[in-house]
Amino acid sequence: MNWDQIEGKWKQMRGSVKQQWGKLTDDDIDRVEGSRDKLVGKIQETYGIEREEADRQVSNWFDRL
Repeated sequence: MNWDQIEGKWKQMRGSVKQQWGKLTDDDIDRVEGSRDKLVGKIQETYGIEREEADRQVSNWFDRL
């Protein structure tokens, strides 16, 4: 799976995102719209972590799909 497929299936991926990052609200997930950069930014903002750490978390999540 590549990120373009994630964007296309974003509505189906919501549950997996919510399970991984439970502090993200449904509105947060809606605003991400499948964008990797937006997801990384929202995780960084919500969890108060460095961008590199948020990026690593997204990469690890993506690798497990």
